[in-house]
Amino acid sequence: MPLTLDSPELHRLVAELPLETKVKLLTGQDFWTTWPVESIGLRRMVLSDGPSGVRGEVWDERSPSLNLPSATALSSSWDPDLAYRYGAVLAAEARHKGVDVVLGPTINLHRSPLGGRHFEAFSEDPVLTADLAAAFVRGLQDHGVAATPKHYVANDYETERFTASTEVSQRALRELYLLAFEKAVVEARPWLVMSAYNAINGVTATEHELLDTPLKSEWGFDGVVVSDWTAVRSLASAEAEQDLVMPGPEGPWGEALVTAVREGRIPETTIDRKVRRILLLASRVGALAGHEPAAPPRLTASDNVAFARHAATAGTVLLANDGTLPLAPAGLRRVAVIGQNAKHARTQGGGSATVLPEHVVSPLEGLRAALPHADVTHALGAVAHDGLTELPLSHITNPATGEPGMLVRFLDAEGTELFREDRRSTALVYFGGDAPITTAATIELSVTWTPDATGDTLLGFASVGTGRIHVDDRLLTEDTATAVGQDLGASLLAPPAIAAPLHVTAGTPLALRVTFDLTSRDRAMGGTFAITLGTKTAPHDPDTLIAEAARAAAEADVAIVVVGTNSQVESEGFDRTDLALPGHQDALVTAVTATGTPTVVVVNSGSPVLLPWRDDVSALLVTYFAGQEMGNALADVLLGHTEPGGRLPTTWPATTEDVPVLDTTPTDGALHYTEDIHIGYRAWLKSGTTPAYPFGHGLGYTTWTLADLTATTDTIHLTATNTGPRPGKQVIQVYLSRPHSTLDRPTRWLATHTTITATPGETVPLTIPLPHRAFADWQPNGWHYEPGPYELFVGTSVTDLPLRTTVHL
Repeated sequence: MPLTLDSPELHRLVAELPLETKVKLLTGQDFWTTWPVESIGLRRMVLSDGPSGVRGEVWDERSPSLNLPSATALSSSWDPDLAYRYGAVLAAEARHKGVDVVLGPTINLHRSPLGGRHFEAFSEDPVLTADLAAAFVRGLQDHGVAATPKHYVANDYETERFTASTEVSQRALRELYLLAFEKAVVEARPWLVMSAYNAINGVTATEHELLDTPLKSEWGFDGVVVSDWTAVRSLASAEAEQDLVMPGPEGPWGEALVTAVREGRIPETTIDRKVRRILLLASRVGALAGHEPAAPPRLTASDNVAFARHAATAGTVLLANDGTLPLAPAGLRRVAVIGQNAKHARTQGGGSATVLPEHVVSPLEGLRAALPHADVTHALGAVAHDGLTELPLSHITNPATGEPGMLVRFLDAEGTELFREDRRSTALVYFGGDAPITTAATIELSVTWTPDATGDTLLGFASVGTGRIHVDDRLLTEDTATAVGQDLGASLLAPPAIAAPLHVTAGTPLALRVTFDLTSRDRAMGGTFAITLGTKTAPHDPDTLIAEAARAAAEADVAIVVVGTNSQVESEGFDRTDLALPGHQDALVTAVTATGTPTVVVVNSGSPVLLPWRDDVSALLVTYFAGQEMGNALADVLLGHTEPGGRLPTTWPATTEDVPVLDTTPTDGALHYTEDIHIGYRAWLKSGTTPAYPFGHGLGYTTWTLADLTATTDTIHLTATNTGPRPGKQVIQVYLSRPHSTLDRPTRWLATHTTITATPGETVPLTIPLPHRAFADWQPNGWHYEPGPYELFVGTSVTDLPLRTTVHL
């Protein structure tokens, strides 16, 4: 029988432990693991960042990870079955890496499109978010690996994220921000929940009563409340329902908590309760003697890669199409692939969710592989990101081994080697591990680089601090990079770069050496450190680049333009400042469309961007950060091997000024959610402003007719017919409205949804359960149900709702 919190075995094990050991268990052993206690058969548990891959204990390309599509891509599928499979694949990855706990899914809401971590969360709607989150959790935990829904709660912005207070009404908390977590907790029963950095209405999340009510008391959560890293700052959180402090071994509890218990300020029973939760978690993941976890799915590496490709197509959204798509491969002689992101795609957002895949298929690679008979050319067109790109493994040699890679040495103040490693990448991140980050004086990177093209480039390093670059023993540059802003995560994972011009010749090797002064970095970073050696795109005349791309397009049968964002736009640690595509990408698209060549634009961003040329293109696709198989998946969709399966989980605006809820910047330490329950499409409907593309929108390669709607307050019946020439998928969306309510309500709100597939001419009868909670509003005394008529709408977006009826509560 599985253990419960009140199982005698857990009480017995806790009783065997002295107070000091019990308190020790409540803080991590290091950056990624918990403490073992051999005397009771408890091994350490390994936690790992997700949620779009499992990195493991080390951030190391020698231990590659599957890079799945971003959460915005997954949520665009609107498919809980896909989310379950996504979780199951992560479970297999986790067990392969010895990981017990995946720190995901991220289920904060898309309150503002400026949110820097938007790509890592699901949707602007709490119902869609909750449905996908619950499936994701089940997919992990049915296979023996713990899920960690995060960040609890109202952690929907990055600016001042460590200290700001979210000021929000109880109604908005319950109907939106808590509702996104509720289904995952109540139905999927996650084994952990992560508490956030921010405060809620003036009380820090790790000390908040919300950890008890509703999480533990109302929802019956019996798992571990783990902190976001460094989010616990005081003993007050030990008195609250916070259970585990990460990272360790230092923290605010430890001896201070032992003393507080000895002095009677905190009951020992409070400590015991937390320890039982940790032991229950250990039993579930197989870290407690006598308890075995559920088996992970039997998946091969090729299975995982195939799933990554499928998930990317399932989450690709076709926003517009004049009939150009799908392309007919046989008729393509010359294809112009344009854009920096076409060759160097962004497959994931920046920040702690980053993983290191073994290989990434770019759109250019994917199309060349899919069209071997065609001349697939590439033009840069516009610079989308001017950050450093690491040196390709195929072009670098470790001078110590002669193998592909780079030599890394840590030196003391006298230059004595303390530690060395042979790496297969010039982009390094250290989160824990054996490297002497805090004791070494210098890190030295040595590599022989053989460029594959002749010309001018910018060679540099990216890290906060002072470094020197030598080329063939000649000092190229010495400079100090200064952090932008105060967020330590951004300084680590999206640091500024120092670079200098260098002329290179194809095939001529260069001996590169970077020495970086570790004492110049911010000591608040502790044992974490990141540095990248790489190149930046040399300055180009924007007009020249655009003209070259337009010529390439004019000579082609079709132009595929890939536009997108960069790590200075979308990343953990900071919010966006605007919604425009960086650089001259808008001018590039305009110039390509002016050639008259059919132009398909692919948007490679994790969240909404402005598309001022959207009415001029032949077709418009959003792939988001589509994971390591992005290029193959894009080719599958463009050539009609599979249908774009996505529908927007977030409204896309036409202009920034139109966005009804935009602010992500706290004032005097507080961010006021003055819009209350009206976020996302609810706010758009209230404002009466028309977006570029509404919530739920997305096209396929076939057509549909919905008919025969009947409904009660608990069940909906209708038929859906594929009236087009191809098999297809459709997302059926059900909305409620209460136009004459005595309460402030949204114009309409998502009640439920389902996905269907059908062959040409096939009619599918549908029976969709209608959750009773869909009718509820939150009042001071709890959930309230206003009796009377409700309008029920069925369709394929929040504004395309051909079927309508009335139900009476």
